[in-house]
Amino acid sequence: MSSIQWQYPSRLVGNIRDFAILRVLRWARKRQGTDADTTRLRPGRVYILPTGVGLVFGLMAFAMLLGSMNYNNNLSFILTFILIAIGFVSMHQCQRNLVGLDLTFAGTDPVFAGQPIRFRVAITNQSKSARYGIRIYHEKTESDVHDLQPGESRIFVLPISTDRRGWVQLERFGIRTLFPFEIFRSWAWLHMDLRGLVYPSPNEDPPEPPPTRVAHGHRQHDARGEEDFAGLRKYDVGDSPRHVAWKAYARSGQLLSKQFAGADTSSQWFDFNEIGAASTEERLSILTRWIINSDRTREDYGLRIPGGEFPPAHGDMQSRQCLEALALFDEKAT
Repeated sequence: MSSIQWQYPSRLVGNIRDFAILRVLRWARKRQGTDADTTRLRPGRVYILPTGVGLVFGLMAFAMLLGSMNYNNNLSFILTFILIAIGFVSMHQCQRNLVGLDLTFAGTDPVFAGQPIRFRVAITNQSKSARYGIRIYHEKTESDVHDLQPGESRIFVLPISTDRRGWVQLERFGIRTLFPFEIFRSWAWLHMDLRGLVYPSPNEDPPEPPPTRVAHGHRQHDARGEEDFAGLRKYDVGDSPRHVAWKAYARSGQLLSKQFAGADTSSQWFDFNEIGAASTEERLSILTRWIINSDRTREDYGLRIPGGEFPPAHGDMQSRQCLEALALFDEKAT
């Protein structure tokens, strides 16, 4: 009974704290509005408060001032005023450390559900003075701490956990610093409405894909085939070393790959409706695994899902289009 009595006040305090934080964040969003893709921090947007160390420092300085007044000790007065001056200078430098920085969204790469998606933010120091101890953060995650020299631009990476496919919104993130003595914390909130794409999580134990269909010598395949030489093309990462035109490379210094015509080619169709899985998410997970496996072997594959069809092909563009279609698949819209 006593444990329940103790848990209830702590839960109530936590709810009140979360509600207060939410109100503050809504107020900041309403006050600042939506930020542009490139935003410069103005003095009015940078907030500052003492840290725990700063509160202890202030109490210590106040106690020293009372002691100096009580004993009328000149040396104690000098030491107290020096410490107070250090506090004021630290407060000024802490806020100034963020003012004038330019923040620009630098993109993000798609990931699979369950993997952290990494939002990249470029921070540029256009001033003539260095900035120290800069970091960006969002709720329980944060980037590494970096210094910025005058004129320097650096990419800060903010990892965000994912648990489902589709778009992941980063409506708000913050930038903060504790420089110079960690007795003040200066920060600013930014609302850029960033987003990144999350693919379905690939199935770890998928069923066998549909049988491969083979077409005999009726078209040219740019990655396979070893019959009639058809010419040269630009080298693509993943091409077999046996197909590299080494003699042409020795003459021109440019990597080229040999093309062959008349070779047998194969392709597969991955059909959403032909998968005997119970749920939509499981079907998408199986299709994702099939696409990954086919992409590794550079085999042609096509994709059929309700509301869309992608003819057989291979390569980065094919896998990107198919995985994006699976990530944004909405059964209700079809």
